[in-house]
Amino acid sequence: MQEDKQFLTKAKFAKLIERTVSKKRLSYMDAVIDLCGAHEVELEEVRKFISPVIKNKLEAEAMSLNFLPKGNQLPIE
Repeated sequence: MQEDKQFLTKAKFAKLIERTVSKKRLSYMDAVIDLCGAHEVELEEVRKFISPVIKNKLEAEAMSLNFLPKGNQLPIE
């Protein structure tokens, strides 16, 4: 599986995360962990594969779970 790791790009990883979130109904954090296991990528190394869009979604998810302090948010419902 090391060959897959070399060809994994930010764009491909972002698509894999979105697909995993949709199909398996996982959170973004859980999807990243699931894909790391599937592609034999260490969690410490996954940082270079996270696109800015996915990073923003992870941050929003972490804020909603009180893992990060909440930033300024618009009250959109």
